[in-house]
Amino acid sequence: MLPRTQICGFSYSSERYSTLTTEISSLATLLASHGIELPADQLGLLDRYRILLWQWNSQLNLTRHTTLEKFVTRDVIDSVELATLLKAGERILDVGTGGGVPGLILSILRSDLSVCVCESTQKKAKAVQAMVEELQLPVQVFACRAEKILEEQTFHTLVARAVAPVAKILGWLEPHWPSFSRLLLIKGQRWVEERGEARHRGLLKPLELRRIASYRTPGNDSESVILSIEPSVANKG
Repeated sequence: MLPRTQICGFSYSSERYSTLTTEISSLATLLASHGIELPADQLGLLDRYRILLWQWNSQLNLTRHTTLEKFVTRDVIDSVELATLLKAGERILDVGTGGGVPGLILSILRSDLSVCVCESTQKKAKAVQAMVEELQLPVQVFACRAEKILEEQTFHTLVARAVAPVAKILGWLEPHWPSFSRLLLIKGQRWVEERGEARHRGLLKPLELRRIASYRTPGNDSESVILSIEPSVANKG
């Protein structure tokens, strides 16, 4: 019988352990090819998170990004771009985190942030909680909708990716702006159309929407963007 090795709470054969070690090296190489270099501790955590995410994905629908290439070009790059826009010490709420993106990756990349994530699907929230505990990340997981949290708690920034169109998100959050300062949304090619819909419905009248980042990811013909939405100057304070 092959000796067993424990990684992230899962048991692997020594042959599989060798494969995982190779995958860590491959992750570092792939990240470097996109101009991303991480310290060894962050790289190790990121790869352990990837393994856990894919393990849980065999039981729950947490992600469609189940290759190393897609994990880096979709999940990691989005999170890296977002991380550059956050100030040290900010309290962040990841709205509808799904399998933990971008929230858990932000916590890995930016230990100076206070990261919370919320997911209303109970099974998914439990999976994210299990990953947080396994990785020993300082992340608080809420198994409920963001609106409920915002009734009692405050945040500097809310972040969301692949949750809903802009108008729908603004409709959900409209009564809760006193509980947070800005909203950062990672969006794809339909963002202009979504902005138009939100304007048509009057949801942007008291708000200022700006595109603060744009970048291309391999395999996508269109740019990804990060939108910043916050109360307009006339409506602040």
